[in-house]
Amino acid sequence: MTDPIPVAVPRKGRPLEAVLERIAAVSDDDRLDRLADSVSNTLRYEKAVTKGAVDADGGPYERLAEYSDPETPAEPEFTLLRDDRSGKPRRIVFDAATVDLGDVRVKLVGREEPFRALRTHEFALGFDSADLVLEEVVGIRAAGLGNISDINDRIDPVDTDVRVVTGLGDTVYHTLMGREDDRAPGAAFDREYLADYEGPLCISPRYERLVTAVLGTDALDGVEFVYPDANEEEEAAIARVGLGVYLTVTGSTAREHGLSVGEHLFPSETVLMRNAAETDESVSRVLRALEREAADSEIRV
Repeated sequence: MTDPIPVAVPRKGRPLEAVLERIAAVSDDDRLDRLADSVSNTLRYEKAVTKGAVDADGGPYERLAEYSDPETPAEPEFTLLRDDRSGKPRRIVFDAATVDLGDVRVKLVGREEPFRALRTHEFALGFDSADLVLEEVVGIRAAGLGNISDINDRIDPVDTDVRVVTGLGDTVYHTLMGREDDRAPGAAFDREYLADYEGPLCISPRYERLVTAVLGTDALDGVEFVYPDANEEEEAAIARVGLGVYLTVTGSTAREHGLSVGEHLFPSETVLMRNAAETDESVSRVLRALEREAADSEIRV
């Protein structure tokens, strides 16, 4: 039997859940549904343990031994990492699982930074957040961008060989929002509004390059980025400043702060990526396996 084709995936969180759900959706094997549920439930529980929301029955090594089955490739393996939280607690995260997509066998390999693993040619295929691509390699231009399909046109081929193949649709949006009282009747907080706006725009510091790429330098002429104070909620900071960009799902908490939710600027979703310089037939086989199921699973390859 040939070796499985390695694919880099996130170790935890919403992006990993999106990958597992998509893998299950493109296969007729019910075991992959159980794999997705098992891994997601385990990691949600471990997140709660790390945050102190629940007390674990055993120590991390006992739980790790209980979760992992390294002798059975189709069963998931987990590993321990040091978390960034205060005290550097040990956190159990996804490590690997081998799955069959029709006649293609794939090994999902957990990585802290799948996108960077593709950039260094450690993997030819991988999944990661579209945000990281914007934060690291998407070029800044006068005009902004608003769709996953626009990303590749903004990547300098000299900078990286990685290209986005498709988004998985686990969409949370970077959204423009502002104080309800500051909005004129009939007006909306959208790109057109921002083009005429001069003043502070509250964002998370880590998203400065992303927001610049999404909005474009023309729209940001006369705009000054400001940031939440230490320990200040981002939506509360936006309400204090008057206008800002926030990663939001429903906007319900924004309205609690007196904010009006405006235009969805860019989808923060998990994307499938490939390193275009890696041309081995195995890469094409995996992509064809996904394309074969695209009609049913709405993959945009």
